[in-house]
Amino acid sequence: MKFSLRNEWLPLLMILVLIVAGFYFHSIFPDQVPIHWNAEGEIDNYGSKFIGAFLAPLIAIGVYLLFVSLPLIDPKKDRYKDFSKTYHLFKTLIIGYLLYIFFISSFNAIGYNIPVEFAIPVGVGVLFILLGNYMGKIKPNWFMGIRTPWTLSSEEVWNKTHRFSGKIFVLGGIIISSLGFWPVYLRMPILMIVILLVVISTVVYSYLIYRKKKD
Repeated sequence: MKFSLRNEWLPLLMILVLIVAGFYFHSIFPDQVPIHWNAEGEIDNYGSKFIGAFLAPLIAIGVYLLFVSLPLIDPKKDRYKDFSKTYHLFKTLIIGYLLYIFFISSFNAIGYNIPVEFAIPVGVGVLFILLGNYMGKIKPNWFMGIRTPWTLSSEEVWNKTHRFSGKIFVLGGIIISSLGFWPVYLRMPILMIVILLVVISTVVYSYLIYRKKKD
């Protein structure tokens, strides 16, 4: 895929916002800033002001460079043009999620009481829902999507599995978005169950579709 400012301006703008905001927050952060919260929304880990201000921008830059480089080294690089819009959308959504998390943690670090036990699950859930709506558009490649021995061996199995996984992602996203309303002792078990169901169901489904096709 050729570089196009039409596709890249939004993720690049978000990275620029992260960098500029990082310098701003670094100038006003205390020496130690919260970098992790438990399921109850309580701070359970602190980091330096440098980590708080620049970890998210650095991760976003790394994610962007990874997305740019993967089509160049993938043996199936020719397939990326078949789902280029979806590929750019996934890149933008992930960087957008990092931007969302960065501002939540940064505003909490300077004294704003943003309830992370609600904000973080909602952010993760919305990300799952948005990604799920476009999972079915991903075409066979070696880096992105549901890559099992059965999806990689058949484009039909790949397509059916990704359409199925898209529905599972949306359902999982809805459940994750509601975690803040569940009792604290159930939040982590529910999250782990959702993740396991998403992974196991897509793998099993790809195998069953492959067996059905082979028979």
